[in-house]
Amino acid sequence: MTVNSDVHRLTAELGYWLAEPFWGKGIVTEAVTCLTAWAFEHLSLQRIYAEPFANNIASCRVLEKAGFTLEGRMRKNAIKDGVLLDQFLYARVRD
Repeated sequence: MTVNSDVHRLTAELGYWLAEPFWGKGIVTEAVTCLTAWAFEHLSLQRIYAEPFANNIASCRVLEKAGFTLEGRMRKNAIKDGVLLDQFLYARVRD
């Protein structure tokens, strides 16, 4: 998690990666849920966001199960292996 600065100092970006042999076991969902709860409790954050690749359905499900809301699609927002990819913008705000 990276806490932003200046006018975005109450916002943090969340990123994660998990080796393929561990996929589908709920590990990332639990980690994202716990880290998000901890961050809202112990930091002054009002918003945590993540930007998964639009074609990464599993990552999108992780965020949804952890209480994040899809806010939009960022077209051609990243390049991976020479291919321009869309990304989704998911966020969770302090209750």
